Amino acid sequence: MRMTTGDDDLARAAAGGDREAFAALLARHYDGLFRLAFRLTGRREAAEDLTQDICLALPTKLRGFRGEARFTTWLYRIAVNAAHDRRRRAAIRAKAAEGWGDWEKNRRAAALDTAQGLDWLQAAMASLPDDLRDTAALTVGDELTQAQAAEVLGISEGTVAWRLSEIRKRLRALREEELNA
Repeated sequence: MRMTTGDDDLARAAAGGDREAFAALLARHYDGLFRLAFRLTGRREAAEDLTQDICLALPTKLRGFRGEARFTTWLYRIAVNAAHDRRRRAAIRAKAAEGWGDWEKNRRAAALDTAQGLDWLQAAMASLPDDLRDTAALTVGDELTQAQAAEVLGISEGTVAWRLSEIRKRLRALREEELNA
């Protein structure tokens, strides 16, 4: 009897919870739905996923079927809308991933710049005489004040100031030398 029952009647029965009516509708329209999904997506895997998504949503959607259009017209409208939704979500994910990718590229570039700067600074510090290197090590990053560094090194605060000036002068000269090479 289900094979002779019209789509509209099966849809109303399926909307009311009739599993056999739902199974009959799927048996009758699954292949056509899949072919449409394939034409909409252009890829077999995507068409399979889209068809499955539609089939999973169909019991809920059937409650809204009013029979104003043929069942296949209504079903294909659902398929087209589902394909549009998928494309929209994919575009949003791609845009979000693109933005995230740009952020990650910028973060890595900044980290590389920082690492290269630190490598240069370590090499430059290694080229300084011990007394200047010790002074720089104590005061870099405002670790210690000049007065505190003077106390640790057992020298005057004026000597610490002179050493810091000398360190800046030597680092600038080293940088100039590298840029002109």
